Amino acid sequence: MSIPMTRLGGRAFNADDHGDDSEREYDRLRDLARSEAEKRNACYDKSRQAYNSGDGGRAKELSNEGKSHDAKMDDYNRQASDYIFRANNAPGRVDADAIDLHGQFVEEAERILEERIRADRARGQTHLHAIVGKGNHSVGHVQKIKPKVEELCRELGLQCRTEENAGRIYINLQGGEPLPPQHGKPPGGGQHYGGGQQQHGGQQQHGGQQQHGGQQQHGGQQQHGGQGQNQQQDEIAAMVEKVLPRILRKLEKACCTVM
Repeated sequence: MSIPMTRLGGRAFNADDHGDDSEREYDRLRDLARSEAEKRNACYDKSRQAYNSGDGGRAKELSNEGKSHDAKMDDYNRQASDYIFRANNAPGRVDADAIDLHGQFVEEAERILEERIRADRARGQTHLHAIVGKGNHSVGHVQKIKPKVEELCRELGLQCRTEENAGRIYINLQGGEPLPPQHGKPPGGGQHYGGGQQQHGGQQQHGGQQQHGGQQQHGGQQQHGGQGQNQQQDEIAAMVEKVLPRILRKLEKACCTVM
């Protein structure tokens, strides 16, 4: 099947460390495919002309020649697609739950992604990050892969959503809401954050208990001080009761003497 010569973007590689040789090899394969496409189109045009001229035999010959060029075009495109896919998805370049579709034609990306989705679902994977690019290098800066990814997900009964990085699409492989995890937070980030709040709240409560205990202790000191004060007042009252009569008798004698 012929593949239209439309690519994801101007850059085939998603990293700058592939080297010029890798870029040249990719471009070489795509250029060979374009050359075969041009030869195919030329053969088909001549075939129509021959048929209109009444030369059915020549028309058939040129048509078969065009099909041969078409097959060669598909082969070169397949080599380029495989080459760029291996380069962009080599171990260590992308996470295990991601697939990089840079450098793929739209139809190639659709085929590769559908195969990956079906394989991941069969293995019980829950999600997949599709790296499709932002369209910065595409003609008119239009994203070509993203609409096809969304269409494919609808056909497969899946939901997807563009992530914070506009060049990535999160696909829920279980059919539920596409809720990609926020960057910088571990899986279950909401639960972890809630746990942190609970822990932090627990620390406050623990501190409150210490403070409350201090208040109780302080209150106890006040109570102890109150008991000591009452005891002191009792001692003074007893002393007054014991000494006061003597003082009064002396005052009576003094008063009588003065008078």
